[in-house]
Amino acid sequence: MTDPADRRSFLSFAGLGAGALALIGCRAGTAQAAERFPVTKPDAEWRRQLGTAAYDVLRHEGTERPGSSPLNDEHRAGTFACKGCAQPLFSSRTKFDSGTGWPSFYAPLANAVGTRTDRSMFMARTEVHCDRCGGHLGHVFDDGPRPTGKRYCMNGVAMTFRKA
Repeated sequence: MTDPADRRSFLSFAGLGAGALALIGCRAGTAQAAERFPVTKPDAEWRRQLGTAAYDVLRHEGTERPGSSPLNDEHRAGTFACKGCAQPLFSSRTKFDSGTGWPSFYAPLANAVGTRTDRSMFMARTEVHCDRCGGHLGHVFDDGPRPTGKRYCMNGVAMTFRKA
């Protein structure tokens, strides 16, 4: 007869492993899968240009660790742009401290971003991508400040900052 504690340990680890595999398998794939964008490049060129972390976020819808981006603490006047194609995305005037650990904005610049439904992680969220190159930027939520009530929760590694 087997020890019940060993059985519980095995089942716990098996459940954690299955959960981790399910979450990894729920990633939506490449950022360009469903749409065409004005800026396109071969995958190898994106990888070379962006580096590992930005490539994972922009081209494979990854997420940076919260609190890891220096752009989270960027408070100067200027513009946040897409690291993939340099398109201006957000004005520093719309940036706010959401307490989430990611750079957050209450509104994008006009004609800068697109959205689509992201059904990964066993839920429906609104994914935000650059309208020019299709790079994944983050997600938008309905818990932001006035005047829009939106929180564009962006991955800092997917953007650059240009001082005004």
